[in-house]
Amino acid sequence: MNRRDFVASSTLAVASFALPNVAHADSPTHLASDSSSHMTDTNTPRATRKILIAGGGFRTKFIGYMAQLTGKTRPRICYLPTASADSPQSALGFYQACAPLNVEPFVQNMYIESLSQTQGFDEVLLSMDAIVVSGGNTLNQQAIWKAQGVDVILRQAWDKGIVLGGASAGSLCWFDEGTTDSRPKALSIVKCLGFIKGSHSPHYDAEAGRRPLYHKLIGSGEMQAGYACDNDAGIYFEDNTVKRVVHTRAEAKCYYVSVVNGKVEERVMQPEMI
Repeated sequence: MNRRDFVASSTLAVASFALPNVAHADSPTHLASDSSSHMTDTNTPRATRKILIAGGGFRTKFIGYMAQLTGKTRPRICYLPTASADSPQSALGFYQACAPLNVEPFVQNMYIESLSQTQGFDEVLLSMDAIVVSGGNTLNQQAIWKAQGVDVILRQAWDKGIVLGGASAGSLCWFDEGTTDSRPKALSIVKCLGFIKGSHSPHYDAEAGRRPLYHKLIGSGEMQAGYACDNDAGIYFEDNTVKRVVHTRAEAKCYYVSVVNGKVEERVMQPEMI
């Protein structure tokens, strides 16, 4: 392998779960449908594309649910702490969250050097059953992924049926756009991968500025309609369709925010406990 290849070394992780029945949310079911989402160019059925997000707090119960969604008896789960600048504390928190799940997690850093990395990012990520993305600086995360080609690999992973997800920067990254604290002075708009159409606001109940800014941007047309999630609440999407709304804290909720008859409307999406 030559020195221009970006590579990664890994210890793979395993877990054992059964796939649960998935309930439909009593809420708006999608922002946009993709009529070709289950077919390839050769008319071969494509794997179901899955993303599980939370507004904040993607810990043991969310990771356990993600593992169930893989449909595998021994799923491998990879953590991408790019938004936290590959923080060792972030990785340690992920290992601790996975410990009760009979999982041996894998962490893939982006700050790497080729001498000690023997696999490409594509080899590592596309061998996984699920990928969890950390919180942190979404703007920097997106720039690094694009520089390393990881944005393209994550799209391949999504198309392959590898379950994607995360909270905060790890939830925001999958949408067209959303609100971020990645720049100095104030919350602002960040453009992301666009796997899920529309916008997203994490930390909806945890940070006072999130709700008014989200309403303002959607009401003015500066931002598309979309989904807001309190900390400890989240949404499971298949393609661009909401399949289930969940939480790990009784008060935590999700919302669909849009303009109806010229006014901003915030519709509560009642979650189920996991």
